[in-house]
Amino acid sequence: MRPRGMRDVRYARATAFASGDVRLRHRMHWRHRRHVLGVVLLLLCAFWTATGAATATPAQASPQAADDTSQAAHLADRLRTNPVYVTDQLPREIPHSTAPDFARLAKRTGVPTYVLVLPGQSTTNGEALLGAVHDRLGRDGLYVLVDYMGVTNAVAFGVRAPAADAETATLYELPYDAGPLRSFERFAEVVAQGGEKAAARAEAAREKYGSDGGEEPEQLYIGPADRENQSFLTGILLVGVPLLILLLAAFVRRWRRRLPSARAAKPGSTKPGAAASRVPRGAVAGVALLTAVAIALGAWLTFDQTTSSAARTPTAADLSARVERVAKGLKQDPVYADPESPQVLDAGEKNRLRDRISEFGSSRSGGPVFVSVVPQMYEDESAGDAYVFAEAVHAKVGRDGVYVVADPLEGDISVVSYGLRLDNNHLLFDLPDSISDGDDSGESGESDGYRLSERLDRLMTFLDKTPRTDAPNSPDPDLKPEPIESHALRPLFSGDFWPGLLVGAFAALLVFAIVAGVLGIVGAVLRRRNPAPLPTAALPFEAPTDPSTAYLRRTARTELGELARMFTEDQVPNPVGTGTGTGAEALAGVRAWDCFDAAMLLVDGDIDAFADDGVDPASLVAVIVLARAGRAAFAGDTNNLCCGLNPLHGPAVSRHHVRVSGPAETVRRRLLPVCQPCRETAIVEPSTVHTLRMTLPPGQEGQGDGERMPYEEVAGPLPAVRNGIPQLIDKVREFVSVR
Repeated sequence: MRPRGMRDVRYARATAFASGDVRLRHRMHWRHRRHVLGVVLLLLCAFWTATGAATATPAQASPQAADDTSQAAHLADRLRTNPVYVTDQLPREIPHSTAPDFARLAKRTGVPTYVLVLPGQSTTNGEALLGAVHDRLGRDGLYVLVDYMGVTNAVAFGVRAPAADAETATLYELPYDAGPLRSFERFAEVVAQGGEKAAARAEAAREKYGSDGGEEPEQLYIGPADRENQSFLTGILLVGVPLLILLLAAFVRRWRRRLPSARAAKPGSTKPGAAASRVPRGAVAGVALLTAVAIALGAWLTFDQTTSSAARTPTAADLSARVERVAKGLKQDPVYADPESPQVLDAGEKNRLRDRISEFGSSRSGGPVFVSVVPQMYEDESAGDAYVFAEAVHAKVGRDGVYVVADPLEGDISVVSYGLRLDNNHLLFDLPDSISDGDDSGESGESDGYRLSERLDRLMTFLDKTPRTDAPNSPDPDLKPEPIESHALRPLFSGDFWPGLLVGAFAALLVFAIVAGVLGIVGAVLRRRNPAPLPTAALPFEAPTDPSTAYLRRTARTELGELARMFTEDQVPNPVGTGTGTGAEALAGVRAWDCFDAAMLLVDGDIDAFADDGVDPASLVAVIVLARAGRAAFAGDTNNLCCGLNPLHGPAVSRHHVRVSGPAETVRRRLLPVCQPCRETAIVEPSTVHTLRMTLPPGQEGQGDGERMPYEEVAGPLPAVRNGIPQLIDKVREFVSVR
């Protein structure tokens, strides 16, 4: 069904400007005959009596039969001139200028082909129309009927052509938006294949697309809304994916470094953590840039549609052809019935309507009436607006009067007055629906031509009774047709593409937050289930200033266990006791062994001793420092000094005078070995460096009643760590031997 009522105000007028009454028609005919002499009346009666019998049969013939004959005769005349006829009534969908294209395709069938491109014949059977045209034309061939959707009917007369199979294959193989030209092209292609192949193709198409639940052919075109969605998606991906790569790459790199497997990796290791650290600088940015280019290029190649419809843009001649044809006809006859459409008015009805028009024209405050029985469709030049069509016809005719537009396909009647003394408000608001929309009253329908003759007669009566105005008036002159829709799609990188960029950035941040949260949970679980030592560079930032006993116990177990594993795997540069290797290698081997031996002494030779409270916090710190020093020796690092503010910070880089007391305490400055972060703090903010000094929780005698105290003030071997690793080892051995 074609779109109707494109403009509400104009449609209101369409339901308001029409009228008629049969009884008044008879009275006016009688008023005209009163002036005839009696003798003349007798002679006329004798004449009509003699000719009545001869005309009775045609008068009683069905309107449909008369319609087909008249319409078929006109179309046969057109095909006699050219075997392809394209109507001028569908310029928005099928411009008249496309006739050469249909003619070119018609030659591919291999048989004489006659093509009629017409509006949808809602009141006429397509095959019957083609048969009537064939009878009038008297030429055998393949007759094809096409409307604005595609091929609707095809019949072969006197030639062998698989018309039915070609029509079936075309119907099922093409999507609904293929357009009439492509539909006829497919039809001609199937016909040219011959009967056997056409039958097989039709059956295959019927099974694939015609059965319940069958596939639907993919649409050939997208709409403007689809293009906006494509642009929006492209914008999201173009920013979101590269940004997500940049964010996740940096985060995952740091996350993997904190995994147990990465922490345990040594220089030169092939473990994942080490591999990740060797990613070239700028590689991630390059990958992100290449991804953005790939997305932009892929979207441009994938979303390559340029038009939203198969329709071609009509020319000015295409848009004016029908109006000029109707105007030319109305200049010659006040009643113009479109010869291409079903004829809903027979000759007698047209004559009676002309009589009513003549009487109205000679009446007081009357005027000319122009009746156009022409289809109104969205595909025509006025986009289905009867008032726009009437405005254009009035301009072409160049005469004021009442312009009536009656649609033979839908039965609608619209009326508008120009330059007469008729009350246009009355025509607009008081026109009965039984006149404007005859089918709504239940008194008319397609089978009887919507009774347009009777309703037009009522319209003339309604015009007679329409109130007059003091001066001639016309409707607003701003009625213009809908603009010709441009089927060109907007460029992909426009419209909603720009908001898509912003949404893509937010989406990347959201996904990053989700992934970071998940990886954080996974990393925490992995570290808890499989703890591993922290890398030396991370110690100053990871080590707490006020560690808990649980933290110290967990870290001591991890560090000492890793050192024991290294001894088990025999990774010492120069195994202890072999007496081989260079002096540096021998020194490293001795250092590693001494650190491991001292640490094992603190736990009584049992690594599982960490499971209970048998080791106090100070001893746990000593175990951690010794185990880290032993592991450093495996890598050839025999540095003796640890950070004097917090031994858990790892190796010291230099000695520096630092203030180790708070503002409220007596100022105490000491020359201590410090790590790089503590050294920088002592230089930049010396008044805050005391906050970096490690304190230990209560856990042994002399440490206070439930209060934390600086590590260098506790009893045991731990305070000796300020003097270096060898001194700590000696103190541990002395402490254990005394204990």
